[in-house]
Amino acid sequence: MTSYILLENLRFYAYHGVASQETIVGNVYTISLRLKTDITHAMDSDEVTDTVNYAEIYQSVKSEMGVPSKLLEHVAGRIIRRLFKDFPTVERIELKLYKRNPPMGADIEKAGVEIQADR
Repeated sequence: MTSYILLENLRFYAYHGVASQETIVGNVYTISLRLKTDITHAMDSDEVTDTVNYAEIYQSVKSEMGVPSKLLEHVAGRIIRRLFKDFPTVERIELKLYKRNPPMGADIEKAGVEIQADR
């Protein structure tokens, strides 16, 4: 059996970007995560200690989103490294990180990065 913990469209207000206005004004970012981990013990035990606690995942991501960076690639890399460090049972991370309305002179809803990483 293959199993995943999913968190879809986490929203953060943060100050990432190359343009100086982005680090002053900030923007809305969304993150979706798919974490491969074995949840078979939790299926039987009904105990949060037998799985990856998604509230703790959120706190780790929130902490990294609070550190301003120029590039979304840098933010995404920090998040992945943090999640692998904080949650040793996670085998694979699929992450999508988007910036809403990026200041690039285009009619665009969002721009972002997608990373798939194995431990």
